[in-house]
Amino acid sequence: MRLKLVTATSLLALCLVTTAQSVEINQDGANAVKDTLTKLLPEDLAKSGLITVNPAGARYEIIYDLAKLLGKADPATFAISGLTPFSMFATPLDSGLWNIEGDDKFNVSGHFKGPDQKPTDFAYSIASLVYTGVFDPAISYLRSGTFNAKDIKVSSKSDTEEVHASIAGIDQKLSSTDSAGGNGRIDFAGTGSMTNFFEQVSSQQTPPVEIRADSIDVAAEVKGLPAKQIRDMIFFVLDHVDEKKLSPENSDKIKGILKQAFPVLASFSETIGVNNLTVSTEVGKGGAKAFGYNVAMDGPTDAMRFGFGMNAQEISVDTPLMPASYSTFMPTSFDLQVAVPNLDFAGFGDAFMAMDFNDKTSEKSGEEMAKKLFRDGRLAVEFPKISAKSDVYDIDMTGKIEGRVDAEKDYSMEATILARDLDKTIAAVQELAKTDPDLNQVSFGIMMVKGFAKTDADGRSRWDISISRDGSIAVNGQVVKEADQP
Repeated sequence: MRLKLVTATSLLALCLVTTAQSVEINQDGANAVKDTLTKLLPEDLAKSGLITVNPAGARYEIIYDLAKLLGKADPATFAISGLTPFSMFATPLDSGLWNIEGDDKFNVSGHFKGPDQKPTDFAYSIASLVYTGVFDPAISYLRSGTFNAKDIKVSSKSDTEEVHASIAGIDQKLSSTDSAGGNGRIDFAGTGSMTNFFEQVSSQQTPPVEIRADSIDVAAEVKGLPAKQIRDMIFFVLDHVDEKKLSPENSDKIKGILKQAFPVLASFSETIGVNNLTVSTEVGKGGAKAFGYNVAMDGPTDAMRFGFGMNAQEISVDTPLMPASYSTFMPTSFDLQVAVPNLDFAGFGDAFMAMDFNDKTSEKSGEEMAKKLFRDGRLAVEFPKISAKSDVYDIDMTGKIEGRVDAEKDYSMEATILARDLDKTIAAVQELAKTDPDLNQVSFGIMMVKGFAKTDADGRSRWDISISRDGSIAVNGQVVKEADQP
């Protein structure tokens, strides 16, 4: 018998696909819901009481008793207490959609032994978990939802490591709209916030480390998602997970689903912001007033652009390991943005469709897909912004590197570097060289570089750097290295 285990939420989703046809709530409907859920499980688990469905007024109550999953577990290897049943409520609407809601709490603890047979104690609690949403059976996913959790605590302890973490609260929201063009695709947007994050990690090898943040904010958006095709792919995998080789008919079927799904999205973006981040250890403390991360992908399918970046403001470091004379060289802020343009996902999809899914060792297919994605193996990496600032320097850089994915030497680069108050930087290095003579070479090198600089209208020093594929290097139009000899 096939073993197909999926999460409780996924089970509910699969269930609602087949039960959203009627708004009448009765025991027959509850039995149909349960049968649909349990038919995905092994027979002994289906009969264990893991899932119970009851009519509850104008909705169904779906009860999950996860303790039933542990019926055959060896108490010496794994044991858990406090794992009580929890309920999820589903209300069918006249529109064919479903309202989903729940209000639960968790407080479990136990122990387990890993492959090394070392025991670990754990505890996990959520004082309140409240959620509501609108589920769409056509895509087996939520169209919208709100989720709120309060007073979350996690801990684990073994002979070699101990971890404690807590979060005061988590709030999340999800919304969606049909994509422009009426092609059956969907745009999703979500936001989330986490407050008073704390984590402490200690082990025999390292001193305790504490990480704190006042809040962590997340925003994400994906446009043009083929949600129905993604659902069909999941169902296909569940149906054929145990097959060592796909039949020609099934291979054509999954390729047809994948063809409809390409491109998998029109655009994607995510930003994460951490406020008042601090990291504390026995040897010092550091952090930032704000730390951010972003990733995005957009553009036409044959020329998509992938970008990511990190930034931080008001960075601080307080540790006796850093001599006071060097502290002024620590950046107080930085910004790093990197992008890879002209990714041909349309060509990649065509190569993927031509792949033999039964040949798991085909290196040629992988190479062909890489060539299509990077347009015959050519790769470009852009640096829209790289900046760092401290009390003694202020530097900005933009640039672009072009090369090949299959060669290390065949590349070119164009870059612009801007520096403010360069004399201040040189003076700081010279002062530091009084106690560290090796830095005299650094000071000399900066002064040489200054000799190539141009001065912009705002007073910043500028270097426009060009490195050609033939090995030649030019700075502000002046050749500083000739082309390599063949």
